[in-house]
Amino acid sequence: MLPNLHDAEPIPAEARAEIDRLLQSGDLFRYTAPDDAPVTLLEEEFAETLGVRFALAVSSCSAALFLSLKALDLTRDARVLIPAFTFAAVPSAVVHADCVPVLCEVGENYRIDLDDFRAKLPGVSAVLISHMRGHTSDMDAIMALCAEAGIPVVEDAAHSLGTTWHGKNIGTIGRVGCFSFQSYKLINAGEGGIMVSNDADLIARAVIMSGAYEHAWKKHRGLAEAVPRWQNRLPLFNLRMSNLAAAVIRPQLPHIARRVRDGRRNHDYVAARLSSSPWISVPEKLGPEERAPDSLQFNLVGLDDRQVKNLQEEAAARGLPIQIFGMSKDNARAFWNWQFLGNLPDLPQTRAMLMRACDLRLPARLTATELDAIVEVVLGAVDTVMKEPRAYGT
Repeated sequence: MLPNLHDAEPIPAEARAEIDRLLQSGDLFRYTAPDDAPVTLLEEEFAETLGVRFALAVSSCSAALFLSLKALDLTRDARVLIPAFTFAAVPSAVVHADCVPVLCEVGENYRIDLDDFRAKLPGVSAVLISHMRGHTSDMDAIMALCAEAGIPVVEDAAHSLGTTWHGKNIGTIGRVGCFSFQSYKLINAGEGGIMVSNDADLIARAVIMSGAYEHAWKKHRGLAEAVPRWQNRLPLFNLRMSNLAAAVIRPQLPHIARRVRDGRRNHDYVAARLSSSPWISVPEKLGPEERAPDSLQFNLVGLDDRQVKNLQEEAAARGLPIQIFGMSKDNARAFWNWQFLGNLPDLPQTRAMLMRACDLRLPARLTATELDAIVEVVLGAVDTVMKEPRAYGT
């Protein structure tokens, strides 16, 4: 029997006492408590977990991306280079920050095409790297190119909590990194986000703009020198996280390592089995990358549009919906649906990838039996559509 791929792990029991306390007190606003509010403690614990100086918890990862760009003090209509394979919230954050998204080609391995990146870098004021679905682009090359050009890098690490590059946490390589606590991420609070940085001045600006009005910023420890320079000089966007969300998140932090381990095990097992099919290609990770996947992406090879649609229908009939980014109506990850950008560029490489790239959730909680059931449906559906009896793998 196929598992439910949408349910997250239960919230740890240890969160319940704190949630009950908050509900009894009504103390949900992060700045009400004189000290040690749940959001403050979350920021300090998350920064320690990632090995950075500062963290700012906000209402969503989109809010964190927006605040990161605003905190960089970019000029209006500044050009921000982003990958063309990302979620619509990323170009939206750029637009909200009064900047202009510049879309970069992405290859069949879901990572930035470095030739196109290099060609589009001149005239850009910032780079926003989305590690989309947890796939890390070549951060050595990207950081070297940006350092040479004097361009700051923002990391959208919404899908990459627990991923490392040369042993360094993704989200801590650029000037600022942003993470998500939305329900389908490694840590689930329904909604919520957090930004991390070692740059005190950048975080100070973001703290003010997030909604630390008057002198609420004094409850952000370690910023006593940086924040006063920006008091009353920046607009407030009120993107704060509530204490209730922080109370849900904090008990999950100790579970990160286990979830990463189990997610990687599940991903690698299913990837290896699916790769036995001549019709399926699962891109390899890059050498310096240790991933923390909770989903699997694979490319269909040698199928035309009709066969791709038939595969979706066959898998759905067997109880397993498979999202194919470019074939799903109004998919928010297909760049041609970002019509709010106006004139969209022609990105043939990214378009071709999206028309054959499949997306499959693989929560860390799945058992070996459940993984086998998923694999059998995918391989069986491919076999049926391609009318080739299984003669490969097991």
